[in-house]
Amino acid sequence: MTRRGWAVVILAAWAVSLGWLVKREFFRTTGERLAEAALAVPPGTQFYRVDLGAQQVGFASTTVDTLGTTLRVTDLLLLDLPALGRLHHTRVRSVAVVSRALRLETLQADFEGDAERFSARAVVSGDSVLTLTLASAGDSQTTRTRITHPIVVPSLLPVRLAFGGALKPGRTFALRVFDPLELAERDVSVTIAAESTLVVSDSAGFDSTAMAWTPARLDTVRAFRLEQRMGGLTTSAWIDAQGRVVRATGPVGLTLERSAYEIAYQNFRRRDTARLLRAGAPPGANDVIALTAITAGAPLAATGRDELRVRLRGVDLSGLDLAGGRQRLVGDTLIVRREAPAALTTAYKLPARDTTLARWLAPEPLVQSGAPSIRAQAHELLGGEQDPAVAAARLTHWVAAHMRKEITMGIPSAVRVLAQGRGDCNELTVLYVALARAAGLPARPVAGLVDLGGRFYYHAWPEVYLGDWVAVDPTLDQFPADAGHLRFAAGGLARQVELIRFVGRLKLEVL
Repeated sequence: MTRRGWAVVILAAWAVSLGWLVKREFFRTTGERLAEAALAVPPGTQFYRVDLGAQQVGFASTTVDTLGTTLRVTDLLLLDLPALGRLHHTRVRSVAVVSRALRLETLQADFEGDAERFSARAVVSGDSVLTLTLASAGDSQTTRTRITHPIVVPSLLPVRLAFGGALKPGRTFALRVFDPLELAERDVSVTIAAESTLVVSDSAGFDSTAMAWTPARLDTVRAFRLEQRMGGLTTSAWIDAQGRVVRATGPVGLTLERSAYEIAYQNFRRRDTARLLRAGAPPGANDVIALTAITAGAPLAATGRDELRVRLRGVDLSGLDLAGGRQRLVGDTLIVRREAPAALTTAYKLPARDTTLARWLAPEPLVQSGAPSIRAQAHELLGGEQDPAVAAARLTHWVAAHMRKEITMGIPSAVRVLAQGRGDCNELTVLYVALARAAGLPARPVAGLVDLGGRFYYHAWPEVYLGDWVAVDPTLDQFPADAGHLRFAAGGLARQVELIRFVGRLKLEVL
């Protein structure tokens, strides 16, 4: 797994808790009831086995401790994902302290991947200011943002739903979510889709024949299925009447299932790693590789094709950003066409003033388009250029020529990438988007797969708005990018890690 392994954990946490941080306005009339109900939240630990396909690839747990006037929620996730013939390890541990009304007070998260350690600390001051500090490889960045509503911790969202009286099949809620990776609010739809009875293992015994722990006693649990859609990503989870997660799944990958400790953890320790490694054996033609080409050491030689038709199999496509712009989905076939010269002619001048594009012109914590160094570099490159297409092309070629393509450690912020002059496709995308926005050119990061030498690698690249979204690639020095780029996620960098969950599941057939 790439050094973005820590972010995979964020995705898994979304699957378990159905969202990051939910504003209190969703529960306007239940504040007192929640505070009272929180007094009855029992301390204890739930254990989960984490599967990818039919194989266990991880272990997870959630522990709730009662501390007088507060609750402490500890989440742990261990992942071993196969890719290119070896296992890629990720570990995350987060500790959140919340009030009895389930409002976040502090959050400490520590991530460890194969080649990186990353930590994040969030502190809420007086329900009005959120201070977020990111630290990695001796580098740190602190951002403060004003919040208008109290923030709640994700692991307790199911508890809020349960004690807020929302567990009634057929009910749908539209709300706003605070995304800590982007420090921005997002629209979320949550539906109580169904009610059923699930069977879980209550205890385990060791089977000497299978050399594994197996259920010794089963228990039936009344459960409710919650479905959430946010930013093109669909997740689903079953929770019990007390708001504890029983089972959670994403659209194309990881599944978490409540289990006895021995089945969840001891079997993970004793798992058949040889079988896992076979799933990550050297890839063949049209295989999906959940690493960037730079990480994998692959040649950066794009096909340059103008059209690509590829059949997508093995995954649920409904939660992905497949259609729009250069891409069209027909059944299970994705058709990608490189933009023709006519598509690069725009009707507006820089800087763009369309209010509907304001989100793609604004600075973000890692896309510091307002920073003096970014603004100065954009001005030096573009001066008074008013043609968006000319500006987009010039930025593409400059980033490609002046940034060394290599793996870097630390926080992937635009300011840092510009200062160091190097990075992977993620860093080059962040830098490009920041420079474009500083010049008044709407830009957004996207992620998906790129065809290099007949293999499809994880890849990130920018899109710029030229009357429609146009793909460019500063890593491969392409304007516009060729049709070998398959977009699956658009928006903030937090969305990009969804691609890691294609390992062993997505099958491509080039037509």
